[in-house]
Amino acid sequence: MTLVTPLAIFMLGATIASFVGVVAARLNTGQGFLTGRSQCDACGAALAPRSLVPVFSYFASRARARCCGVRLSPVSPLSEVLLGGLFVLAYASLGFSAALPFFLLSLALLLLLVLYDFTHQILPPRPLAAFVAASALAGFLAAPALSDFFVTLLVASLVAASLAAIHFLSRGRAMGLADAPLVFGLALLVGSAAFPGFIFSFWIGAVIGIALLARRPVGSRMGVEVPFAPFLAAGFLLAYFTQWNPFTFAATLFR
Repeated sequence: MTLVTPLAIFMLGATIASFVGVVAARLNTGQGFLTGRSQCDACGAALAPRSLVPVFSYFASRARARCCGVRLSPVSPLSEVLLGGLFVLAYASLGFSAALPFFLLSLALLLLLVLYDFTHQILPPRPLAAFVAASALAGFLAAPALSDFFVTLLVASLVAASLAAIHFLSRGRAMGLADAPLVFGLALLVGSAAFPGFIFSFWIGAVIGIALLARRPVGSRMGVEVPFAPFLAAGFLLAYFTQWNPFTFAATLFR
């Protein structure tokens, strides 16, 4: 692998992440995201092209808006670096295969879902449906054989059904119903890493949830509402790209 190819793929991912951030901010607000110039969130001034270069613009301006000097959120550059890195990892895993475009599309849609969930604590139906469809195509094209894909489909159905059961049994208090189709798409995307990814998601969610509870003021009885989509995405992608298996690790510990 030459340096030029992964660098180009990273920049592609970072550029798409920049666009995804605009879509996530404008989705369901009545604003179009295919027309109109980008504006500063603080003062509303139109942004110059030099302020729209992924990753670079944030550091070149020292994390401040050029128009009004307000401090910029690190979410955009972090999203750009993250998606760029994931694009490179996907290329390293799949190469220039038929599955790669659909896998990259799934990653972009997954970022959109995570960003929207962070802000609104809900998953938008149309991007969620598009994510499941793209993941199904990526998983089908990447599967070594048709029988392997059917096994993945069965596993995806089981993990999705378990989250749906948690939702209904808790009457929606423990988990949103939209997490079920999300985990279905994630399981289709990662194939044989689905069960490890499912376990990692709950481990990551538990660690962060405990940390948030520990930071509550002493004596506070208020609950902590945390979107679960980021944990699901992190767990499944961690399992896929590292091929870590918690079951093998546990068996090694207890020998």
